[in-house]
Amino acid sequence: MKKWKFLFFICFCFTALSLQAQEIADNALGLRLGDSDGFGAEISYQRSIGRYTRAEFDLGYRDSREFDAVKLTGIYQWVYEIDKGFNWFYGAGAGFGSVDFSPIPNKNNPTIAEDPDGGLFVFVAADVGIEYNPDLPIVVSLDFRPELGLIGFKNFDNTLNFDIALGIRYQF
Repeated sequence: MKKWKFLFFICFCFTALSLQAQEIADNALGLRLGDSDGFGAEISYQRSIGRYTRAEFDLGYRDSREFDAVKLTGIYQWVYEIDKGFNWFYGAGAGFGSVDFSPIPNKNNPTIAEDPDGGLFVFVAADVGIEYNPDLPIVVSLDFRPELGLIGFKNFDNTLNFDIALGIRYQF
């Protein structure tokens, strides 16, 4: 029985390694526009690490009624070809940022507002998405990035955010 499990494991590994992957550009720079508890824009940079892997760094600003935040995210991604020009990718990473919460009116006296503590926050993130890479030096992507707060999320509504964004990047 152990031999069959080992043989299955070896076959699975070779199958996973033989998946057809799309070569990716050395560098890509652009914008990532999304929504995670408020509209946000990020300057996004992707750097090829291997033939089918890359690192993505996003510096962004989030704005909502409850808070304003600046954050930096780093994601390691694996990229695979679906069809000519279309790729899918997944990855994992982490980030940190600074948040400033809007004052909350006091229920007893609306002229007095409580100012929640803001400051540093730290999170881990996953990423999965699809991108279109035409014969032009641009790439357009749509990705889903769940972010789980680790530190500094006391005054947020919750510690798990679902960030969905459209990315447009120039490849060079």
